[in-house]
Amino acid sequence: MAITDVTQYAHLSDEDVEALGRELDAIRADIEESRGERDARYIRRAVHLQRTLVVGARILLMASNNRLAWVAGTAMLGTGKIIENMELGHNITHGQWDWMNDPEIHSTEWEWDTTSPSVHWKKSHNFIHHKYTNIVGMDDDVGYGIMRVTRDEPWARWMIGNPIYNLLLGTLFEWGVAAHGLELSRVRRHEKTWAEVRKDLRIIAKKVGRQVGKDYIVFPALAGRNWKHTLRANAVANLIRNYWSYMVIFCGHFPDGAEKFTKEEFENETQAQWYLRQMLGSANFHAGPVMAFISGNLCYQIEHHLFPDLPSNRYAEISVRVRELCEKYDLPYTTGSLGRQYWQSFWTILKLALPDKLLKGTPDDAPETHSELKFRVREGLRDSFVDPATGKRRGLRTALRELQAAPVAP
Repeated sequence: MAITDVTQYAHLSDEDVEALGRELDAIRADIEESRGERDARYIRRAVHLQRTLVVGARILLMASNNRLAWVAGTAMLGTGKIIENMELGHNITHGQWDWMNDPEIHSTEWEWDTTSPSVHWKKSHNFIHHKYTNIVGMDDDVGYGIMRVTRDEPWARWMIGNPIYNLLLGTLFEWGVAAHGLELSRVRRHEKTWAEVRKDLRIIAKKVGRQVGKDYIVFPALAGRNWKHTLRANAVANLIRNYWSYMVIFCGHFPDGAEKFTKEEFENETQAQWYLRQMLGSANFHAGPVMAFISGNLCYQIEHHLFPDLPSNRYAEISVRVRELCEKYDLPYTTGSLGRQYWQSFWTILKLALPDKLLKGTPDDAPETHSELKFRVREGLRDSFVDPATGKRRGLRTALRELQAAPVAP
């Protein structure tokens, strides 16, 4: 089962968790106080670069019958779409740049280049996902309603298609995100009416009409005789953007170590415990400056979940301080190469297509599904917060090492 008590699972005292929360509050305050022209210049340059890439791509694709022009134009357009979705659309709609009071770069005004309307995204992602991160039954991003990614969800026959659903979601990612905004899981729980779904469908249809018209009618038509080449280039550019966005998001949420939680854990949760849940429920991947930029700085997914409305260009410096806190409180900092994080995510999707009886591990102690019950035979471990020999805090990281050295008997 998922984690029902994040403080207990983290092997921290209540006082430790509240102290951790105060230190994270201090990081937020420092960044908010230091926001200024350097940050504004960063986002304006990002907007300028993205628009330059797209305009250049559209011009090149007017001559898309030329192979070199087609390849260059498609690559530039795909890159422009990635930057718009990841570094601009995602982060601007989080309100990361609202402090600038620039109506052009504001969460209330930005409509991103994808079939999902921003108004739906801000509800399903900014509010529901970030508030209820990885809480099974509350965060619809846990498997997106079409895949089994935790053993907390009982196996059913349709889940044998997990790998196929994964491939389809990656290929059609923008369409999946748009459909996600319909909140069909809430309909199944009788929390939303079909009349409300139809209203949302009309909003999506309007946005889809704009996107399809732009990429598959207007710009191909402007290319004249080259319309087929341009249409194909636009489709490939959207596919490039879809796969990259899908990979970045999956690497931040489904690798081993990105924990899941129960509804009970959320009850009476303090701000400090919310911070702790974000730290344990997210994962990073290694990236240099270029990869960080085209991933929307979501290679720092832990920092993003802690501070979703702080400027993305500051996540790198925030990560240094978050790592220091993980060291201080003996907490794991889940990160790895992009390939490693994606492989772990994919392996989870692949193996959970099978019923639990065919899998190793238990619902409390599997690579992708943990709970505090995995420590049940280590009597006293959860109540001992300081190593008597060294005087150092004994948190989750030490507990996991000790457990690995002396595994729990089944």
